[in-house]
Amino acid sequence: MKFKIALAAAAMAFAGHAAAQAKWDLPSGYPASNFHTENLEQFAKDADKYSGGKLKITVHSNAALFKAPEIKRTVQGGQAQIGEILLVNYQNEWQIFGADGIPFLADSYDSAMKLWRAQKPVLEKKLGEQGMMVLYAVAWPPQGIYTKRTLNSVADMKGLKWRAYSPATARIAELVGAQPVTVQQAELSQAMATGVVDSYMSSGSTGYDTKTYEHIKNWYDTQAWLPKNAVIVNRAAFNALDKPTQDALMKAGADAEARGWAASRKANTDTLEKLKANGMQILQPSAQLKADMKKIGDTMLKDWLDKAGPEGQQLVDAYHKQ
Repeated sequence: MKFKIALAAAAMAFAGHAAAQAKWDLPSGYPASNFHTENLEQFAKDADKYSGGKLKITVHSNAALFKAPEIKRTVQGGQAQIGEILLVNYQNEWQIFGADGIPFLADSYDSAMKLWRAQKPVLEKKLGEQGMMVLYAVAWPPQGIYTKRTLNSVADMKGLKWRAYSPATARIAELVGAQPVTVQQAELSQAMATGVVDSYMSSGSTGYDTKTYEHIKNWYDTQAWLPKNAVIVNRAAFNALDKPTQDALMKAGADAEARGWAASRKANTDTLEKLKANGMQILQPSAQLKADMKKIGDTMLKDWLDKAGPEGQQLVDAYHKQ
């Protein structure tokens, strides 16, 4: 009898432990070798460690679980408890998501961090209304132009088959007379190999991850903007955690943000060197190309402010006041 009681008590203790342990899925649209994904993996390990094993997060890289544009909806709906999104992908839903995709508004790591400080409070409010919360964000390296052509001015971009992955990149195509083609990163290598696209704007990191050097040999270092990936959490899933586990998740997120920005800076230097080693020409834009691109940035900022209204103006004012 005593043995049966002890067995029942052990079973109840095990059930209690199992109930206390949360298992979360974290979808991402980027390959395992990307610095963002490596940061996610370390974040998951930290969440496990800081929570004493009560929170297990599985990272699903390279759009294996959900495609990049689907991730926000799946976190909001609870199909995934946590996910990584590229904020600029959702500009059409709400203009503030696209603030870090406006060319030359924030064109360095320091200015990108200032923009994030201005953007975060309004983003937290919006996501809160949608049943989510933002845990942390990390900038991509500065964006340049990959192209087979020699570019002396924006006029040389006319007719390019231009990869568009966000409303902002599609708008750039429109303004320079290129042909926009929607391609997410997971499909980019194939799109270049089959001639679907012959140019795009992105970081050195994306160029190396997708082996762009096998198809395109010029990268113009325009340092146009630094878009951010944000890790978002389903609020109900977060609320279901006990307080110590919530605190562990927040600490792991804060560590991931600091580590991720440092990793982005390092990735920028490292990947440009790797691109060079694989035959990519890293080129400085001509004065004319810089001036032309700045005009496009001014046009896009005006467009954005017209759509974003007072909320957008407040964000830009808060950014400039720092």
